[in-house]
Amino acid sequence: MNPEMTKGIHLGGVSRSFGEIRAVDNLTIDAPRGSVAVLLGPNGAGKTTTVRLITGSLKPNAGSISVLGMDPAVDGDEIRRRSGVVPPKPALYDRLTGQDNLEYAARIWDADPSRIAEAAARFGIDHALHMKVAGYSTGMRTRLALARAVLHDPEILLLDEPTAGLDPESARAVLDLIRELAGSGRTVIMATHLLHEAEGIADQVILMGAGQARAAGHPTELAARYMKDPVVIVDAENRDLLKDLDRYNGVKGSVWNGALHVTLDSIEILPDVVAGLVADGVRLTRIEPMAATLEHLYFEMQRQLREDNPGAIPPPEVPA
Repeated sequence: MNPEMTKGIHLGGVSRSFGEIRAVDNLTIDAPRGSVAVLLGPNGAGKTTTVRLITGSLKPNAGSISVLGMDPAVDGDEIRRRSGVVPPKPALYDRLTGQDNLEYAARIWDADPSRIAEAAARFGIDHALHMKVAGYSTGMRTRLALARAVLHDPEILLLDEPTAGLDPESARAVLDLIRELAGSGRTVIMATHLLHEAEGIADQVILMGAGQARAAGHPTELAARYMKDPVVIVDAENRDLLKDLDRYNGVKGSVWNGALHVTLDSIEILPDVVAGLVADGVRLTRIEPMAATLEHLYFEMQRQLREDNPGAIPPPEVPA
């Protein structure tokens, strides 16, 4: 096999404009096979345009794109045949039943019809396959589109806001599917503005804004880069005794948020701080080093990027 065909998805310096609006601006992404890349950012950040560029439904004004070693501008039909795509508003045949929609998709993709029942059950839509899609709720339409996207066992899965309108159980099924597909060597790119969706599944997070990748990397790497100072959650029977913790060496500051969040120079000084508090008569009820979540990371990255580029990066929308 051509070694190029073993690759996943690569965008190198890609730009795409619509008139005077630059929707994607010099974007570079590397998503190898077996990985999950999450495009994270507010609405209008360029996530959907990026997905459309990958499938070949849009052509870039500049830069290069490779999907499974192929150029979407040349081999778009082949790339789409080997991809499963779920857009924000999936197009379905409303006058047909859910079963008819899936059977039609199976014929188009030359997929085994026996996979229909499995795909429908995975997303909890099997009970409604006899109904016409015109009567489906928004969540049911999304679940049907997800079932359709995996019928042909795609090598690439492109999900644009895939859990919009889904109940928590169905949303969990989507995230479980992403983990499963990546574990079997598939490449997954998911565009979302929901921070919690990327937790625990992302091999790479690309923080997007104004069509640019403002930061990219594994969540752990990004946390080390943007959240260098460790934070420890501290609580005590008498919270008044936790005032003025900056009297201890290495404590940089603290803020109340349900409990006291204390920023340290280094996690190594934590035993000394605890010993000092105990010596001062503080009866501690909680000492917990805080792991950086994507929510913390998102806002910290945005804050530092605005400081590094004053006036160039507006304050971010608050992701849901």
